[in-house]
This record gives sequence, structure tokens and C-alpha cells, in this order.
Amino acid sequence: MPIKQKITTFLWFDHEAEEAVHFYLSIFKDSKILAESRWGEGAPLPKGTLMTASFQLAGQEFLALNGGPQYRFTEAISLLVNCETQAEVDELWEKLCADGGEPGQCGWLKDKYGLSWQVVPTVLGKMMADKDPARAKRVTEAMMQMEKLDIRRLQAAYDKR
Repeated sequence: MPIKQKITTFLWFDHEAEEAVHFYLSIFKDSKILAESRWGEGAPLPKGTLMTASFQLAGQEFLALNGGPQYRFTEAISLLVNCETQAEVDELWEKLCADGGEPGQCGWLKDKYGLSWQVVPTVLGKMMADKDPARAKRVTEAMMQMEKLDIRRLQAAYDKR
């Protein structure tokens, strides 16, 4: 399974890797499966079940494995998605939270497979890096009150005098 990137995110699923990969492909543009392998006879999962899938989301490569129930995702690792507009934040938030996903605080959420995501407007980083510490503090305080991030509310906190 050829991987072109030097560092690739590896996602361990119990048995739902194939379903998860197709779910992610349906959400992100410029996404595709690059290669797949399947479990054979005597494997920990039924013969023919997806073992690994190399895939791209928005041009970024990932590798998914159906490895069994030994490991679970935690919030210690998340996938951060930079969004240019509120419409993009709203769309990704809705899709990633669908069918059992869980919204979290400050733009974080867990999808229905338990994978943590951060759906973040690109303008947030610029606001939080402002040389005026009062502005950055107001933006941080506003963000801490949100689940899905709202650019208009972040901008209002940033502009407040």
C-alpha cells in the first residue's frame, strides 16, 4: 500500500473502518481511496473484511485499519479542519456530528466513530495571535462559551473596545 507522505495519520477502528472511510469521503472534497487490503482466512475478522484502506481527505493521506476492539480513539488526538467561511464551519459541523456524533466545546466534536475533530475558522488563529493581549483574551473567552464556532461572535469579541 504505497503512501506518499512522510508522516501519515493511522486510524485504528474495531470493525467499522470501511464504513468510516466512506463516511469521511462523502464529507470532504478532493477525497478518494488510494488502496485497500482485505482480511484472509484465519484472520481476527471475517475473511473479506477490510483490513486496511489508504485514502485521502482534502488531499491529506490517512490509513485506516480494522484491528479489533483493543484500542479506542481519545480526545488526545484530533483532526483539525481549517475553514474559510461560516458556511463551511456549519456544513462540516453538521455532517461530522450526524448519526450519533457528539458536539464538544470550542469547536471540538466526536464523530459517530469516536474520532475527535476540531472545526475551526482560519480567522480564529489570526485573532488569537493578535499583539493586543486584550483582544486575544476576549476572543478566547468568547470561544470558550461556544460549541460550534461562530465567526460573527468571535469577530464581535475581537472588535469590542
